[in-house]
Amino acid sequence: MPKLASRRSLLAAAAALAAGAAAAGVPRRAAGEPPVDDGRNAEPARRAEQLLARMTLAEKVGQLFVSRVYGHTATDPDRADAEANMTHFGVRTAAELVARYHLGGVIYFAWAHNTLAPPQIAGLSDGLQRAALAGPARIPLLISTDQEHGIIARIGKPATLLPGAMALGAGGSTAAARRAARIAGTELAALGIRQDYAPVADVNVNPANPVIGVRSFGSDPRAVAELAAAQVRGYQGAGIAATAKHFPGHGDTATDSHIGLPVMHHTRAQWEELDEPPFRAAVRAGVDVVMTAHIVVPALDPSGDPATLSRPILTGILRERLGFRGVVVTDALDMAGVRQKYGDDRVPVLALQAGCDQLLNPPDLPLAYRSVLAAVESGELTERRIEESVLRILELKARRGLFTDPYTSPERVAATVGTAEHLAAADEIAAGTTTLLANPRALLPLDPATRPLVLVTGADPASPSGTTGPPTVVLARELTALGFTATAVPADRAGIVASGYDALLVCTLNVPEGESPQRTLVTELISTGVPVVGVAIRNPYDVARLPECAASLATYSWTDVELRAAARVLAGTVRPAGRLPVPVPGRYALGHGLTYGDRGPDS
Repeated sequence: MPKLASRRSLLAAAAALAAGAAAAGVPRRAAGEPPVDDGRNAEPARRAEQLLARMTLAEKVGQLFVSRVYGHTATDPDRADAEANMTHFGVRTAAELVARYHLGGVIYFAWAHNTLAPPQIAGLSDGLQRAALAGPARIPLLISTDQEHGIIARIGKPATLLPGAMALGAGGSTAAARRAARIAGTELAALGIRQDYAPVADVNVNPANPVIGVRSFGSDPRAVAELAAAQVRGYQGAGIAATAKHFPGHGDTATDSHIGLPVMHHTRAQWEELDEPPFRAAVRAGVDVVMTAHIVVPALDPSGDPATLSRPILTGILRERLGFRGVVVTDALDMAGVRQKYGDDRVPVLALQAGCDQLLNPPDLPLAYRSVLAAVESGELTERRIEESVLRILELKARRGLFTDPYTSPERVAATVGTAEHLAAADEIAAGTTTLLANPRALLPLDPATRPLVLVTGADPASPSGTTGPPTVVLARELTALGFTATAVPADRAGIVASGYDALLVCTLNVPEGESPQRTLVTELISTGVPVVGVAIRNPYDVARLPECAASLATYSWTDVELRAAARVLAGTVRPAGRLPVPVPGRYALGHGLTYGDRGPDS
């Protein structure tokens, strides 16, 4: 079995896979070749031009901004949320914020108390739309959120939660990826959310990547391209704008751009082979929006500016080389990666000069808004440049039906969100994603007749959406429903009681190199003599950083839908079908995955 021991060899392996990308439908566009036909038509453009002619400069600038708001309603926030709005924006309510700054968009966050429950979310969306449409220009909002699924989900149960990107990569089905996006998009649209910041188009070739990891479909550029394009079609087929992110590719960074400024050291040739194909595929699929990355890529722009502020990257490559004609949105402007080199007053202006259209969540909206206005008034930015972006934004809103149907309803929420059909589809999709990494003694599947008593312990992270879990309890509950007597036990007590069980399941989460509490726990459990099954509930790399267990699985997330799938694999009611979408350095090659009766060469 190949041992991929270094990031350099991972890059070489991914580059070899990328050599077939043209055959997968993601060819390069030759010099002078016209842009791809992305399905856009003239009617939204005509509507946008007519509206633009009636707008003031202040209204045009406002359309560029997508801001957070605090509170669960547009007009009646709780006291703490009203105070937060006053502190950050100088207004009490979200509706006042929309009106004051003529906002083009709003982004929802759980921590801002925007996503408490589906009926509440729909009510907030409608309230914000009423505020926007009451303005002189009568322009609806583009309401957005990060609902990637897997480990990034702002909206939780009872909405349908689906497998995340790397789980879909393990499943390897473009049909499943498209179906998942169609379900997700349909539910978001019913909540009044018409733009999702998904799919992630980054190719994760760096196991140490702290911010992408399982948010990526995998390390094979061709597979990532196919799955990203499938999800673009799924989301937009549901009537919402998809967003391919993070251009020009965040998959080989070792710094989290939320807290620092990553540098990606790919050569231009490596970038073309590894990072470009998924974005090219998304553009060819007609993606509405591309999100920038706050990363420095010297091979593409030697200035040292992050891609969000780089005209050579956003205009030279994304617009001119790839032929993208849609909306370019920045990653959040409150992230450290874009704030380290320039002040918060300069970043919005520089982003627009680079080729961005939407300015996402500036840390100080009043300052950012004033800065763009001042740049136009001083001539640093022309009003024509502002209008180019506003036209793209208005055209997108028209294309997504916001001018004709901006509202939702309680009846639509009830008929769409978290339906039995959607929940069953989520379980069906997840069933093909769990990866059996090792089963050397054929311990799995477990049989409740011979091993009825199962202990579940280990990492117990909070639910990504705050509405499900904890993972050990979910696994224990699902196994009990399948005929076992399964008990969730805290990690600090597991070793004391382990000898009384027939099998031990230990959940692991991002195990570091070397000694760690998780490694100590697994070692202690193995020493009891009771068979131990390792369940990597986030990154599959854990298996190479732990003592050898009797069996090992990868689930790629700890959401309930993926843990239910894992429980069924453990019990043998579903055969494991997932294949590693990334190599595990030193242990398993890309594509490794066992099924029952298959021991494998090094299982």
